[in-house]
Amino acid sequence: MVFDAPRALPVAAVLFDLDGTLADSAADLALALNMIREERGLDPVPAVDLRPYASSGARGLLHRGMGITPDDPSYPALRETFLANYAGCLATHTTLFEGVDALLDTIEARGLAWGIVTNKHMRFTEPVVAALGLAARARTIVGGDTTPHPKPHPAPLLHAALALGVEATQCVYIGDDLRDVEAGNAAGMATIVAGYGYMGIGGDARRWPASGWIDRPLDLLAWLPGQVP
Repeated sequence: MVFDAPRALPVAAVLFDLDGTLADSAADLALALNMIREERGLDPVPAVDLRPYASSGARGLLHRGMGITPDDPSYPALRETFLANYAGCLATHTTLFEGVDALLDTIEARGLAWGIVTNKHMRFTEPVVAALGLAARARTIVGGDTTPHPKPHPAPLLHAALALGVEATQCVYIGDDLRDVEAGNAAGMATIVAGYGYMGIGGDARRWPASGWIDRPLDLLAWLPGQVP
């Protein structure tokens, strides 16, 4: 697929995925997985090998690190162990991607609202967002359990648009997973692929049906209206 050239989209709000888009959380997710392996006497999986699966959360990490899929009888218990481990280390190594802070500064200076829509449940999302210094800046934060349906269902994105007081068509959604693009499209939003993110599950990301692609966070500015005052 050939993505459109960057252009100022007619939007009033910017919505971001969290893991792999705003935050580089792969090291902490890998740590939670390797704690399970250590408990079972297994060698750790290098974080670089787990990194591509980070946007898929427990599902992706357990598949890559333990060879377990959701239809395996042992999956529910392993998932709970993984989540318990992650709750204890979720802000240990997680940082904003380079350029994100400057990007958000500019978005705010241009008078655009912005928020976060993630499939990470709120009990994990809130402490991570707080640790990153974004809790007071994001105009809305929607987790995987905020609405009855997580992404790729459009419900979380529609919820975020409503919270911001804008039409869904006035939003652009940025993410690094196929589910992000599918959810944004279903909600009637423009979608941008965060090409610097994880994108481990979902096939060739260059073929996702998105409006555009960015190689670094600050590249998003070319897609947004307005100028810095």
